[in-house]
Amino acid sequence: MGITARARYVRVSPRKARLVTELVKGKKVEEALSILAFTRKAFAKTLTKLINSALANARQNSQLDVDTLVVKRIAVDGGPVAKRFIPRALGRATKVRKRTSHITVVLDQR
Repeated sequence: MGITARARYVRVSPRKARLVTELVKGKKVEEALSILAFTRKAFAKTLTKLINSALANARQNSQLDVDTLVVKRIAVDGGPVAKRFIPRALGRATKVRKRTSHITVVLDQR
């Protein structure tokens, strides 16, 4: 049983989100936040907010010691895809898929 926080319908593709989440899986919360602070991906800011939200849930609801918490699991699932069209040459059109993600962060004690 861990402390969870979810962000749904985040406007980033799951593939790009998984690149950032692999950096912090299994790390202590302090270390994960410092790694994300120096990561040059746009999704790192969103993931920082989500980890801070899970940390606040741990403080408020479970009265756990936040110094011993570790990022146990991060799941990035695909959300709904918005479909658009962009005009191309010779009167044709190409489909553009704007993907979204559902992210779940689970913190647990070491």
